[in-house]
Amino acid sequence: MLFLSALGTGTLISMLFGDRRPIGFPMHLPAWQVMAVVWLLLLTILIVGMRRVGRPLGSVVEAAGRVAEGDYSARVPEHGPPSLSMVGRAFNSMAQRLEVHDRQRRELMADIAHELRTPLSVIQARLEGLLDGIYPRDEAQLTQILGDINLLSRLVDDLRTLAHSESGTLLLQKESTDLAVLIHDAVETFSADAAQRHVSVVVETPGDLPLVLVDPLRIRQVLTNLLANALRHTPAGGSVTVTATANNEGVRITVSDTGQGIAPEELSKIFDRFYKGPDSPGSGLGLTIARNLVEAHGGTISASSDPQRGTEIAVTLPLL
Repeated sequence: MLFLSALGTGTLISMLFGDRRPIGFPMHLPAWQVMAVVWLLLLTILIVGMRRVGRPLGSVVEAAGRVAEGDYSARVPEHGPPSLSMVGRAFNSMAQRLEVHDRQRRELMADIAHELRTPLSVIQARLEGLLDGIYPRDEAQLTQILGDINLLSRLVDDLRTLAHSESGTLLLQKESTDLAVLIHDAVETFSADAAQRHVSVVVETPGDLPLVLVDPLRIRQVLTNLLANALRHTPAGGSVTVTATANNEGVRITVSDTGQGIAPEELSKIFDRFYKGPDSPGSGLGLTIARNLVEAHGGTISASSDPQRGTEIAVTLPLL
């Protein structure tokens, strides 16, 4: 192909100039020598071009091999022709995302092992105590063990939801939903717990609240986590208020309490995985799961708190 290109170029020069040569061309050179000069010129250009292209491509191939072996820190120089420079940027962006996902996976596995170890150790200790005769084999001991197993089961479910939401494999069964009905149903499940804690729960929803396209089970899970947190941190005699309003951005749901509030230095961490306040008995997954589920619906979640007046969590979900 290169020979034909050179031959064609030489023939074109001969056709255009005949025996006349452009300025700078020796007059005594025959046509075949002119073609040879052109061929050598094109060959030189090709070799230089191949080096300019080959070196960046070689870097990409080498880095791709390192990534394939699990070294996600591999990067390539972003230079060369514009097209190859774009390839380098795309490769580095991909490698960076893979590195972040791999780190998150390792951290998640370590966190899961840590969180599962505690309830399993408690169950194991109680069973060993029963077998060794340290604890009486009565209904009270069996009830405690059943409670620990239920706690472990909830933790496993939370971890599964968290893993699916963070990996992007969470399946949402969206349908047109009346959030007012969903809110009242979620609050009703906490009525006995609120009465036992002597905490009042108030619901404020307008009658003309628009419908939203959501997975009702997942949004109910969000509300459940927010209500459980609010009740847990509200002292006797306090109150939890759930409101819903509509605006141009969507439907906004707020869950506010009259608890002790959250310190400013801790407020930015409450949605982090496994983060727990100094007096929180939970697993540290509730708000993380709530955030992931809301964001999976294209919504937003935020928190504000006043140590003197309590905490408010706001969720905004897009309209239909």
